[in-house]
Amino acid sequence: MIKSVVDMLKINGCQKKLSLGWNVLARMCSSGETIKEIADPTKKICELMISCPKLGLDTSLSENGIRVSPAVVENVLKRFENAGMLAYQFFEWAGKQRNYEHSVRAYHTMIESLAKIRQYQIMWDLVNTMRSMKLLNVETFCVIMRKYARAQKVEEAVYTFNIMEKYDVPPNMAAFNSLISALCKSKNVVKAQEIFNGMKDRFIPDSKTYSILLEGWGKSPNLPKAREIFREMVDMGCDPDIVTYGIMVDILCKAGRVDEAVGIVKEMDSTVCKPTSFIYSVLVHTYGIENRIEDAVDMFLDMERNGIEADVAVYNALIGAFCKVNKLKNAYRVLNEMDCRGIRPNSRTCNIILNSLISCGDTDEAYRVFRRMIKVCDPDADTYTMMIKMFCENDELEMALKVWKYMRLKQFVPGMHTFSVLINGLCKNGNVSKACVLLEEMMEKGIRPSSVTFGKLKQLLIKEGREDVLEFLREKMNLLVKEPLCD
Repeated sequence: MIKSVVDMLKINGCQKKLSLGWNVLARMCSSGETIKEIADPTKKICELMISCPKLGLDTSLSENGIRVSPAVVENVLKRFENAGMLAYQFFEWAGKQRNYEHSVRAYHTMIESLAKIRQYQIMWDLVNTMRSMKLLNVETFCVIMRKYARAQKVEEAVYTFNIMEKYDVPPNMAAFNSLISALCKSKNVVKAQEIFNGMKDRFIPDSKTYSILLEGWGKSPNLPKAREIFREMVDMGCDPDIVTYGIMVDILCKAGRVDEAVGIVKEMDSTVCKPTSFIYSVLVHTYGIENRIEDAVDMFLDMERNGIEADVAVYNALIGAFCKVNKLKNAYRVLNEMDCRGIRPNSRTCNIILNSLISCGDTDEAYRVFRRMIKVCDPDADTYTMMIKMFCENDELEMALKVWKYMRLKQFVPGMHTFSVLINGLCKNGNVSKACVLLEEMMEKGIRPSSVTFGKLKQLLIKEGREDVLEFLREKMNLLVKEPLCD
């Protein structure tokens, strides 16, 4: 019986792929890594999950004598949040270990991972398990509402709120705010307003509720409606707090009314509600978008004169402003200033610079920045996706694979977008075999490929007369399309 697409394509290097994690481990052992690090159960589990075939994972975990704790399980699940089904396999194995019970946080992390890949049946099975163990709380349902809303399953999100009573978890103000927030963040503010209007007698809105709606209408974008909500908030006796002011400043900036936003900040200076570094980061960022670099710098200096310490978010906004007007030397000077002040750059800092360099076509410098970056902070999904895409678009597939290999070495689990850019690059290069292997690996982790990515591979397989492989991959993908709403 055919077990994988590797068998079908008869790729000679398949064993090399399966043993990649072990090679990584061997290099770590020979490179002077301490025994303490290798003995770390989280690290060991991650190595096994990356290197072992899916069918042999349970056996490998058991044979290695690994003892799990709530903290270890939570860390592993977080690391593999983009690989829902692989994470679930580990979750199931861990739950059978002696002297161990899943924590509420572990359940919530697993529920998020399953919802991300739309495995709603398994997600609700976990909810029912939590109910039997009396572990359910309001946050459980808030997690589900957020995930449904993000997937544009609005009715399901509302349904989740409405069945809380059935699970003996009465909805409270936190749940109500969470539902409104989930809908607003998923650009369903009209529905959020409808629910708010229908339930505000049952749940008396507070400043947080109004701030959530305010932000929702701001993102719509609907400035008149946002102003209306702000006035209603004040009329109802809810005093705007620093969060509300921050949202209003952000709304005005996105509406191109940065000068009006500055006026609000100046008004705040004369009250007990002082502007925060976040508010200044929004203003600096907006000036940068509008190519008003002098105003961006002046706003940064105003912030410091007002006694507010710059954090990494404000520095990122300033670096972004310089990158927008192609003043990379100034951006590097800001980086040096951050270093002098002991403020470490994060992945967002580096992504801003990388994006600017790639947009300018300076790919060599982008790679140099990437290599320096990995010594200072951990790359995120955007970093890896950006670099892999850059090399694929420049027909430097070996470099793209080099970045991919480094990502695996760091035990970073790629998501759908990162997989897609490399698979697309392989298709462009005509490397159908490697593309099929990656697509299968992607699906093994519970990640469904986009129709565009699958379509490109489909065309190449048909062109090569490999309809058998195409049918195999199609059947695998169909197994991921289970989206029932159940409880």
